[in-house]
Amino acid sequence: MNRALPVVRLRVPTDEDAVAWHRVFDDPDVMEFHGGRSAELSVYEELTARQRRHDAERGFCLWTLLDADDRVIGFTGAQPWPREWGPRGEIEIGWRLGREHWGRGYATAAARSSLERVRAAGVPEVVAMVDSGNKRSIAVAERLGMRLTETYPRPGSTREARCYRLAW
Repeated sequence: MNRALPVVRLRVPTDEDAVAWHRVFDDPDVMEFHGGRSAELSVYEELTARQRRHDAERGFCLWTLLDADDRVIGFTGAQPWPREWGPRGEIEIGWRLGREHWGRGYATAAARSSLERVRAAGVPEVVAMVDSGNKRSIAVAERLGMRLTETYPRPGSTREARCYRLAW
């Protein structure tokens, strides 16, 4: 059964969004595949500032994800792969939502919108790096039409990272 995806809106992160992201992601379930614990507010302050730079310089970033009531529920978008391992030099699409918003189609709807924007910015291909244990994000990548192309050992983890790709 296909259900309609929810209405989402994306915006370039504001200074205030650092606080909202910190609040929304302050949950061990949300952070399970992102270091296992909540990050300090300063991490989100730096991240939102970096995303504003990416948007200004590249035309895309990790955008703040808003629901139909304009509540911050997470982020989605793309940025250059930030680590020394994995698909260095490539553009990664990603998403992260607050726990209460899981299972409602927000990640898929937002990621599809992000793909349109990234494509319009002239990016020919994106990757999604997903922890092999993150079944929800694997499902989103597959719903987007992405295909598993490589795996990488994850530093500090017994699981591997799966690299999904999509070119248009």
